[in-house]
Amino acid sequence: MSEINSTEIGKALNMPSQKINKLLAELGYIEKNEKGWSITPLGEANGGKQKKHFPTNNLFVTWNEKIIETLKKTNEPSQQTTNDNEKNFREMFPAKLRTTDGHLVRSRAELLIDNWLYSEEIAHAYERKLPIEEEVYCDFYLPKGKIYIEFWGLENNEKYQKRKQLKIETYKKYQMNLIEIRDCDIENLDDFFPNKLIKFGYCFR
Repeated sequence: MSEINSTEIGKALNMPSQKINKLLAELGYIEKNEKGWSITPLGEANGGKQKKHFPTNNLFVTWNEKIIETLKKTNEPSQQTTNDNEKNFREMFPAKLRTTDGHLVRSRAELLIDNWLYSEEIAHAYERKLPIEEEVYCDFYLPKGKIYIEFWGLENNEKYQKRKQLKIETYKKYQMNLIEIRDCDIENLDDFFPNKLIKFGYCFR
């Protein structure tokens, strides 16, 4: 399979190369530095290769053609997931609660989380597909810091616990930034979130 760069990816997706690099950085595949773009462990796991331009020594990354489909899937709505366990879970708990910023979420806890993020003007996405081959969706994603948030409810449900463990193992496998929220944290988000987010570069009054 041939290697392609951000310009060629952009042509395939009808997007400028600058936007492709920004998207790849947002997904945690690459990082910007004074010499260009450096690949991350997550980027390597998705087929990226670090390159250096001579004689400038500027850094860039090439990808195999599968990256195009990966980027397409990343932006698909979560309802299109083909994972049976995820599908069954979402059918059991439909997203019917509307948050302050217009997201439809599945529980009171998720509504409180979303509204807290909105009140603090923290950019976030709800139920975004992880930028990996596996069909896994996070509860919330924060572009700044590339942080994934999972709320763990249904602690006494055996099937849910298996699903939870598989997701945790996935986050560890790809070295992703994860914040885990339990029921006991929900009523104290004003203390919980700042203590967690400050570790990822967020500042609070």
